[in-house]
Amino acid sequence: MSPPAQVLILDDDRFFCHLVRDELGRAGLDAVAEHTLAGARETARKLHPDVVLLDNQLPDGDGLTLIPDLLRANEDAKVILITGFPSFDNAVDALRDGVHDYLTKPVDLEKLRTVIRRALRTGELERIEQVARRRSAEERDSSALVGVSAAWREVEALVQRFAAAGSPVLITGESGTGKSLLARSIHYAGPRAASPLLAANCAALPEGLIEAELFGVEKGAFTGAVATRKGLFEIADGGTLFLDEVAEMPPPLQAKLLSVLEDGEVRRLGSATCHPVRTRVLAATNLPPEEAVASGRLRRDLYYRLNVLRIHLPPLRDRPDDIPPLCRHLLMRLPPGRGARLGPGEERLLRLYPWPGNVRELKNVLERSLMLQDGAEIHPSRLLEAFALPAADLPAGGDETLLPLDELERLHIHRILRACDGNLTHTAQKLGISLSTLRRKLRDEPTAAT
Repeated sequence: MSPPAQVLILDDDRFFCHLVRDELGRAGLDAVAEHTLAGARETARKLHPDVVLLDNQLPDGDGLTLIPDLLRANEDAKVILITGFPSFDNAVDALRDGVHDYLTKPVDLEKLRTVIRRALRTGELERIEQVARRRSAEERDSSALVGVSAAWREVEALVQRFAAAGSPVLITGESGTGKSLLARSIHYAGPRAASPLLAANCAALPEGLIEAELFGVEKGAFTGAVATRKGLFEIADGGTLFLDEVAEMPPPLQAKLLSVLEDGEVRRLGSATCHPVRTRVLAATNLPPEEAVASGRLRRDLYYRLNVLRIHLPPLRDRPDDIPPLCRHLLMRLPPGRGARLGPGEERLLRLYPWPGNVRELKNVLERSLMLQDGAEIHPSRLLEAFALPAADLPAGGDETLLPLDELERLHIHRILRACDGNLTHTAQKLGISLSTLRRKLRDEPTAAT
């Protein structure tokens, strides 16, 4: 439960201060009264009031001269000027000096409560906006695309080309390849970057709630609909809505989604009125969309409407050159990762692993390795339980395709090391070599080029 709002009452009329303080106390507000500029300045410095009721004529000076001190104590404070000598010039000067609202004496207590509630609500909305802007900036920073491979450069080029458009984009790729990251990149690279970006996972939302979540609901539309509520399409109006796992959406709702894309209007559940929306849709699926259409999971007409622009994210196993920069990027972003680096030979081993979970698996392995590290170097390859060379990398015959002896030895050492859960003593015993020899071989392993 948040603490009550602090209200500072500054007026030389003690009876008025007492009356207002009691009234605000009954309303659940914590009010303190002062009668001089000096006393109010000290109280403001200690309490950091949310709202200040300020008389402009006080025994030791003009109340307006206190405003800079009040805003230094709390820059979000809302100052409400209460004066018994109203004039147009006085009101203009007060608003110019930073006054939030203006009342004249005698003050109606009901009106005063309304003005204070409105001031507190304004402050609350300003804080919400600050949080939203900070979160948006963090999301923008985290939407950077990381990779150096030719396949990834093609993806980046498509992102830049599609970001300026308003048409739907269909993002395909295996689970864990970064489809939600790509959606954020498209949004923040385009003209809608300052507008909302909302996301919904169609596979995670219950079938009975997904329609209300996306399209909104009118009061009384069903049991429990006690108020009218906008859906994500309306909330994201002017911005972007990312629909993940769109092929998991129930077929009747796919038809409604198609209608929104075609007409630019949304109709809330239980309503006969349509509301215009200018929301751009980015959709993603980890299923080959053509197969989803053939099996009946994805409506053919919706597929054609979503497939105006399309980006396919290649799996991590098809772009091993992206693994080193991804590791550096992820290690910098993971909380305990600053200053950590991959141990000798790790980049080469990570390149050889097939990564069935793609970038999500790489991030999880790095995070776990950071938790278990004893020094600045980490060895995530030791945590790969199903490590094996992809079939395409196995020697197929002929001297030119055989792996060098030192490479085979290194791979064998790391397989035994993983089987022994990273225990060097047990690994040396299994290999039939001394512990010092094992340490030397690990230390002398070549480091993959960065």
